[in-house]
Amino acid sequence: MQNTSQEFDEIMTKCTDIFSKKALDYGTAWRILRTSSLTDQIYIKAQRIRSIEQKGVAKVDEGVIPEYIGIINYSVMALIQLEVGVANAMENLMPADEAITLFHKYLTNAKELMLNKNHDYDEAWRKMRRSSLTDIILMKLLRIKQIEDNNGNTIISEGLDANYYDIINYAMFALIKLHENNN
Repeated sequence: MQNTSQEFDEIMTKCTDIFSKKALDYGTAWRILRTSSLTDQIYIKAQRIRSIEQKGVAKVDEGVIPEYIGIINYSVMALIQLEVGVANAMENLMPADEAITLFHKYLTNAKELMLNKNHDYDEAWRKMRRSSLTDIILMKLLRIKQIEDNNGNTIISEGLDANYYDIINYAMFALIKLHENNN
């Protein structure tokens, strides 16, 4: 029997480990990035995944797993930036431990959202193709870009944060599917 909550936790641990180690290596230099720049970083990763899916081969010896992890981690960084704002100078960067605490908070929020939606949708994502998950991530990114171009304003639609959370969860689902296929 599949346990989505446990599978999510395993990926969450891996993402947090990577984020934490990079925070110790690089500090929180990413704090100078505007959310639009983070959106573009996520887009590059999602587009590479789609390209590999369509071509069936990667010329750079990095599979899609690190790209999905990057999508998750950059999405969490974007959520942090939405909350605390962009650091305009080196002295405005936050300590690594504070960033790691916020990172964990947003992944925990994403998991709670996933559990609620998973209940309502009865794990329909398990019947989806991984390529569809990639396409939905790209669609969400295009929505985010449009909202960003509208200075964050929407008339009826969800805001930036909801779209980043959805991207996190779709990337998590893709990683769960990849793990299942490898076993």
